[in-house]
Amino acid sequence: MEEKIFLPNLERKKKAIGLIHKIYLNQLKTKRKYTAFTKTKSEVRGGGKKPWRQKGTGNARAGSTRSPLWVGGGVSFGPKPRIVIKKSNKKERRLAILSALYLKKKECIFIEETFFDEINIIKTKKILEIFKKYQLNPNTKLLFIVEKPNKFLWLSTRNLKNITITTENCLNIEQLLKTNYIVLSNKTLNSINLTYGKSYT
Repeated sequence: MEEKIFLPNLERKKKAIGLIHKIYLNQLKTKRKYTAFTKTKSEVRGGGKKPWRQKGTGNARAGSTRSPLWVGGGVSFGPKPRIVIKKSNKKERRLAILSALYLKKKECIFIEETFFDEINIIKTKKILEIFKKYQLNPNTKLLFIVEKPNKFLWLSTRNLKNITITTENCLNIEQLLKTNYIVLSNKTLNSINLTYGKSYT
């Protein structure tokens, strides 16, 4: 089978790797969940009564036992749950995905489109035939890229921890970088080039 050209006019490999790295870090930053939570003085239970009178005791002035200065009090400037979104340029994101696919072209396994059409029942054995046909280790990570969602394909692979299913319009950098082999059809590849190649038009 003739070699497919994933990314037209790719000038420098270093530039592509730098872009992939940038988008990947942005994705990790956005994916992270900031759930650390501390209570402020107003949120800690109790502390409604003034500990002692304002003057005459010789102690420093205190208005509440839940002050950050007291043990069991609130926390000043502590962390709160928040959402962090690291925005990426749309054209850069498309180019990064296409570049990652280009750099992994030797790990691509092309199969006939009819293979996906034939999966109309839940059959894990059908999926395992790919490992046997291409002499792959059962622990090899595979990424299936399909043109449209296939319920039977997803159900057939859900108990195989090394297989991931995604559609061509839902690709992300992390999936492409963390897989050993990419399984797709020529039709899906053409669709990917049309979708993510818009950066050049």
